[in-house]
Amino acid sequence: MNTLHEGNRMDRRDFFVKGAALAGAVILPSLAARADPAGSTVQLAQAGGGASARAGAAVTVKSVDRLVGTAISYAYAVKAGPWIFLNGHEAYDFEHGLAPEVEGPPGHRLSGRPPLRREADYILQRMRRILKEFGADLGNAVRVDQYYTMGPAVSAYHLARFAEFGQFIPPSTSIIMERCFTARTNTHTSLLAVVPGPGVTVEGIRLPNQPISASGYFPAMVVNDLVFVAGNMALKDGELPPHVKIPETRRWGGQTGFRRQVHTVIKERLEPSLKAAGSALEHSLKAQAYIRGVDNFPDFMDVWSQYFREIPCAVTLVPAKDYASSEGMIEINLIALKGGSTRRKEVVRVDIPGLATYGPCVRAGDLVFASGLMAVGRDGSVPGAANAAAFDGLSLAGRAQGAMLLDYAEAVCKAVGVTSRNIVRAQYFMTDMKDFAGVAAAWSDRFGKQPHPFAAVQVPGPLPPSGATVVSDFWVYAG
Repeated sequence: MNTLHEGNRMDRRDFFVKGAALAGAVILPSLAARADPAGSTVQLAQAGGGASARAGAAVTVKSVDRLVGTAISYAYAVKAGPWIFLNGHEAYDFEHGLAPEVEGPPGHRLSGRPPLRREADYILQRMRRILKEFGADLGNAVRVDQYYTMGPAVSAYHLARFAEFGQFIPPSTSIIMERCFTARTNTHTSLLAVVPGPGVTVEGIRLPNQPISASGYFPAMVVNDLVFVAGNMALKDGELPPHVKIPETRRWGGQTGFRRQVHTVIKERLEPSLKAAGSALEHSLKAQAYIRGVDNFPDFMDVWSQYFREIPCAVTLVPAKDYASSEGMIEINLIALKGGSTRRKEVVRVDIPGLATYGPCVRAGDLVFASGLMAVGRDGSVPGAANAAAFDGLSLAGRAQGAMLLDYAEAVCKAVGVTSRNIVRAQYFMTDMKDFAGVAAAWSDRFGKQPHPFAAVQVPGPLPPSGATVVSDFWVYAG
């Protein structure tokens, strides 16, 4: 059952009917014919690492064996139980690279639809087709995360998103980053959907007395007993409220502007969204915080701990280049349990050095949420840092750090009784995308041809640990 909730409810299908004509809803025949990669679908039986592992559960992977002709096996879609993870989609052909439908006629790139809109159409139409192969559609999406290289790419994507989703758009996070995975693309999207079926209920949540945003997405969505909250900033009507904004002439006085924004996001944005969805801060499971400037990481953790010191919540800190407003310094999204949930929230004890992460690992039923990880050893050093610059041609930084990150990811899997085959999404926030070749090599060294469910973008650097070049976020299924 799919509904909208704000005191009243509406069937999701009504939104598609009303929204179908928005933004020039068009299916491009040539795009639909080309975008499907000739990859493989593999059933990966869950092989547990201990007695607590459950035999018989399965993860289904859709992958391309040789990404753009390389040796990298890429898991662009993973179905785990009722969940579908579409990972790191950009507007290129998984097998062949640049797609003519996106690039335009040779020598006439500006001919036809705007290039940024062509990118967005390509991504979303391919996503829709993949979801249908799993028995779902865009209407079953419950969270979408986007990274862009520029503001105009956001505008083009929103037009395409209205055209494909109608008006029932799931909670969304949109961040400007240094670059996408490819140097040619400007939009990077990952999506989480749920397979429809008996007992699956999806509710779109609006906040009382607040109109839905111009971007069209719901502030929160409830899927049975899980709550997905959109990325939130401290803005109101597109600007910082007076109690948050620091006058340009003021040099000090009270909390800094950044700390004010963090407090506002937690208390005045996330908390009301959770309340409207029947949840509360104490039910929080996982947050991603996109922060302007790594110098603000300590202040973020100081404010965050005031609310979450006694509330176990996994958290990932990611440097961001820009946001919907140049005044913004923080955007946070959140996953939580609904109040009274039958799922049990538990902290998973994982043997990972404290300097390698900013928070705990939390499990809720079949989903395991690790906090963001960095390649920092028990002695506080980053592996390969001394030689990384000299051997950049070997992508030594990515390879050495990737190997350590995979050590930590496997530790998470082992702690919940599954193997690396249950990693359903591996997000990498890189300070230099060229280091991804090393991360991919580390994956292949460890797991052979096991498809890599990666999503990688480039973020502003440097990272706080000296020599670190990547923040990783691993999503694990433990059903």
